[in-house]
Amino acid sequence: MKKRILLFVTFLLIFTLTACSANTAETTAAVNEAQTLNVASTETTTTPLESQSATEVVAENSALHEDAQDYVWDASAVIPILLNGDSISAEGQGVTADGSTATITAAGTYSLTGSLSDGKIVVNSTDTGTVRLILNGASIYNSTSSPIYVQNAEKTIIVLADQTENSVSDGTSYVFESADEDEPNAAIFSKSDLTIYGNGTLTVNGNYNDGIASKDGLILSGGTVLVNAVDDGIRGKDYLVVKDGNITVTAQGDGLKSDNEEDATKGFIYVEKGTLDVTSGGDAIQATTDVVVTDGEIRLTSGGGSNHAISADASAKGIKGTASVSLNGGTFIIDSADDALHSNGSLVINGGTFTLSSGDDGIHSESTLDINAGDIQITQSYEGIESAVISIRDGNIHIVASDDGVNAVSANGGSGGNPGAGPGGGRPIPGDGQGQAPGQGQDTAMDPGQAQNAAGAPGQDAFAGGPGQGGFAGGGNNALYIYGGYMVIEAGGDGMDINGAIEMTGGVVIVNGPTESMNGAIDYNNGFNMTGGFLLAAGSSNMAQAPDESSSQYALLINFDSMLPAGTLVHIENSEGEDIFTFSPSKQYQSIAFSSPELENGVTYEVFYGGEASGTVTDGLYQDATYSAGTQYTSFTISDVVTRIGNNAGFGGRRRP
Repeated sequence: MKKRILLFVTFLLIFTLTACSANTAETTAAVNEAQTLNVASTETTTTPLESQSATEVVAENSALHEDAQDYVWDASAVIPILLNGDSISAEGQGVTADGSTATITAAGTYSLTGSLSDGKIVVNSTDTGTVRLILNGASIYNSTSSPIYVQNAEKTIIVLADQTENSVSDGTSYVFESADEDEPNAAIFSKSDLTIYGNGTLTVNGNYNDGIASKDGLILSGGTVLVNAVDDGIRGKDYLVVKDGNITVTAQGDGLKSDNEEDATKGFIYVEKGTLDVTSGGDAIQATTDVVVTDGEIRLTSGGGSNHAISADASAKGIKGTASVSLNGGTFIIDSADDALHSNGSLVINGGTFTLSSGDDGIHSESTLDINAGDIQITQSYEGIESAVISIRDGNIHIVASDDGVNAVSANGGSGGNPGAGPGGGRPIPGDGQGQAPGQGQDTAMDPGQAQNAAGAPGQDAFAGGPGQGGFAGGGNNALYIYGGYMVIEAGGDGMDINGAIEMTGGVVIVNGPTESMNGAIDYNNGFNMTGGFLLAAGSSNMAQAPDESSSQYALLINFDSMLPAGTLVHIENSEGEDIFTFSPSKQYQSIAFSSPELENGVTYEVFYGGEASGTVTDGLYQDATYSAGTQYTSFTISDVVTRIGNNAGFGGRRRP
């Protein structure tokens, strides 16, 4: 018998979001409409602070050295510098040539053409004006120092002349003027503000240390830039800004880096647009303060990728901001041995398309994590999303995690260091700085509705137990807030492991949770208040939880008599035969937690498992299903906020016969 779907608006939302949020305004409207169905209250007991926009984050940092005049000059005043193999010839004021070294001592525009087999260009200007170097088909190599060394200048601009190929390379060892010197230490090294732009190509080989480095600010504003470095690829100490360009970096250290630790307004990375392709041994993008991205095509591979083990004292994250990470648009493809996205402070996603594969956490923030929009696909992770406080307002999120899908847990005494050597590694225990063997911490159930940290089986969260676990402990200040959006979780551990409280006022959450009994599709310590939205979670039964009695929206927790095979349909219909949901979990399961505005007090429902169904299926959920009855498990009439059926269905509260 064909049954109509009472959750049509909610299911319509599912398919709209799955189509990849082509129209954000329409999606938001659909979310809002779905959230208002039969919801008595949408108030939360605690509302987290609104997250900052990219503009606000950038405004808190120091001003850039960029000026409109950087990109304009008088062609008639350009001074030519000819590179003649083992010598340099130059005519004009402001530059002197001595063998294979040219020294620029005055502001002006200089054009470099030709090849230099072992020499260098030195900028040492005390003028207040800008030194502009036009690379016009230039190839510069130096065996013992930086081929381009900006020793002193108010500002230096490197221009890549249209349709030209240029290269700068150094040797594997440097000779310094004295034993206590260690600079310059990059193929292109600047002690002042530096900008690189144009429509040409620049290849930089940093065989000694870094590829491109500025001890002040560094702006990449155009051109094709390819960097190979034995340490960091591109480094701007005060800031590193990518305004545009096609940039490819291969580095054994960090890819893009800004590391001013002395000024809170500096040490940031800002990507406005452009194409970034970074392969790094360490972090692909790393900033001492903020990382801000507004647009761009960004592909990052760090530490050998998600299937590569790294040492316990290494950091190989995709994007890392010590103070904050703000991602507001663009396309991100990240394959990282460590966290794909990481912040020691706050992390905000306001938009963008993300494909994340991680050997540790997909998205990790030690303080707050806000997802306000975006299409997020975490295809591989140890834990999918982790922070002390997590707020989801919108977005299309799919998570695959070998342990917890979503984990709200507090940092205790810092992050505990870098991740362990891939899955099964370990982070330090809070406060002692020592690594712990795999699988030493877990949430072990005590009395109903409570949990504590204790040693136990592998794969459980607490202090250690695998990548991403060190430095964390459960606490009452941790929370998950779900206001909207669409989230699907595939978890080997807990689907949602919240060492605190859950508040859900809207949105859609589907969980394919654990199969082992020491985990649950939903696991919380301090309550789950649900006032709106659609929740469907399948998993093992021993630790199963549903929303609690503080909720204003009715919920159901069913524990079946035995484990049902993956793909076995579970179907609920009301007394009139109308379909409430038909769902095909992707893994074997024994428990179903469900809450929806469609559940009504005093109405009788029937539960079936097995059988067959036809209709459109997205993430295991059927729309317009035609269901052929399998086995009827039970029937029930709603009289309480939470209805519990089956063995162990009283976990987290009293059992309903």
